Amino acid sequence: MNEITTNTLEEKQKSKAIEFLKQLKIYKSYIKGFKEENEVFLFEQFNGYWVSEEPEVEAKMREIEQKYNIKVYAITHERLFYKEMYSFLFISKYPEDWDNLLQYEGHNQYHTAAYVWNIDWEECSEFGDVLIERASGGIKRIG
Repeated sequence: MNEITTNTLEEKQKSKAIEFLKQLKIYKSYIKGFKEENEVFLFEQFNGYWVSEEPEVEAKMREIEQKYNIKVYAITHERLFYKEMYSFLFISKYPEDWDNLLQYEGHNQYHTAAYVWNIDWEECSEFGDVLIERASGGIKRIG
C-alpha cells in the first residue's frame, strides 16, 4: 500500500463515512453535522442525539479513533443478551478494506464493521461486525 499521510487518510476516511451515511439514508441534518462539524450521532432505536451530549461515550470514541487510527461515523446504543453495549461504526485505516465495511443484506439490513464497547463486561469489548437495520432516517443494531 502506498503510504498515506495522516491528514489525507483522515479526509478520505471522512469522505467514505459520508458515503456510508448516505447509503444508510441517515437524516440529511445528521450527515451535515458530521460533514461540517465532525459531529457523530448516537442512535437509540432509530432515534438519538449528538454523542457530545454523552461525554463518557464521546471520550471512548476519541480514544479508539486515536489508538486505532479509525474514523467513527455513527454509534448505536443497545441492550443485547442483558448487556449494555455501544457499537462504534467506523472506517478503518486500510483503504483496501473500505468496500467491504458495509454490506447490504436485504430488508434494510446491513453488516458493518464496528468496535463494540461492552459496558457491563468491558473485557469483552472488541472489533467485529454487527447487523444493523435502517428506518426512518436512523439505524439500530439488531445482531
